[in-house]
Amino acid sequence: MYSIFKPYIFSLDPEVAHDLAIKSLKLNVLPSGIFNVANEELLETNLLGRKIPNPIGLAAGFDKSAEVYNSLFKLGYGFVEVGTVTPKRQLGNPKPRVFRLEKDKALINRLGFNNHGSEIISKRISDNLPSGFLGINIGPNKDTKKKEEDYYTCLSNLSTYAGYITINISSPNTEGLREFHDQQEFEKLLTGINKIKKDKNILKPIAVKLSPDINNNEISKIIELTIKYKIEGIIVSNTTDSNRENLSDLQKNEKGGLSGHPLKNISTNLIKKFYKERKGNLQIIGVGGVDSGKSAFEKICAGANAVQLYTGMVYKGPGLVKDMKKELISILKKENIKNISEAVGISTWPVVAVQLYNSRKIIWQKDAN
Repeated sequence: MYSIFKPYIFSLDPEVAHDLAIKSLKLNVLPSGIFNVANEELLETNLLGRKIPNPIGLAAGFDKSAEVYNSLFKLGYGFVEVGTVTPKRQLGNPKPRVFRLEKDKALINRLGFNNHGSEIISKRISDNLPSGFLGINIGPNKDTKKKEEDYYTCLSNLSTYAGYITINISSPNTEGLREFHDQQEFEKLLTGINKIKKDKNILKPIAVKLSPDINNNEISKIIELTIKYKIEGIIVSNTTDSNRENLSDLQKNEKGGLSGHPLKNISTNLIKKFYKERKGNLQIIGVGGVDSGKSAFEKICAGANAVQLYTGMVYKGPGLVKDMKKELISILKKENIKNISEAVGISTWPVVAVQLYNSRKIIWQKDAN
């Protein structure tokens, strides 16, 4: 069905098309259950302390101001993340600021955290409680002088109605934001986050969304600090402001964050590195180039407990999640895996497996590299 409307949708400016999608979802006319699939119990898993029906989530950036999350749950997502939310209402960067790279199955955006602000969004969620596991992605206003204070404000304003809170330190479209990847700045931020949690008795899990443009030394330091400050999850990864050399589209050099298919292998390799170094119960949400059951499974095999997508839905439509769930279930049955959580950390696709014919079981061998 989406393939019929896609040429018209792609004839529109990307933001116009997005606004049209939000307006359509606001009608909330979808009946519950139409995006369910048979044997979906194989996809049930635990994420950040919550049981979810499947490991496919919608990344922050689509429902920036928390207007349509319950309609999105009806599309079959196992969890939905809204935002990025800033303390004060923000219009974002000048337009045009979103670009489709159709030849590359990608997007470039330089939106700049446009949203309605934490107080309005908190009230909106309190008036329309989420029907599923809702994450709220938070960040600083563009004109703030002390970015860390904006995170504390948002955490205080929004934690009541969030299933989890994501600390976004990785958007390339807010000047100075990625400075929080520096060990000293990151530790300072996490110290403040923990103080706010303690002072206000906030028990909701915290995830940190990371840049794909980090090096191995930074990975070790980030792991060390997330463990020290008891951060429950990391999201790997945000958009990249580099990696343009192999793109084909004429708009490839537009300033902003690149998402979609070109990020797939970059983020998957980064997930594997984090998974190998992680300790304890730190969970990983994999993002970047997820547009099929196979691409989701690759990230899960690399170490992701769950995945998120956004650009994939732009190119393949609202039925993508249902198709992905079917494909994931097919993969699990083919490989004789009883539950998707058993595949976390296998490391490569196709999966390395040795079948014991005498017992009809599968031994999963993690990549030794």
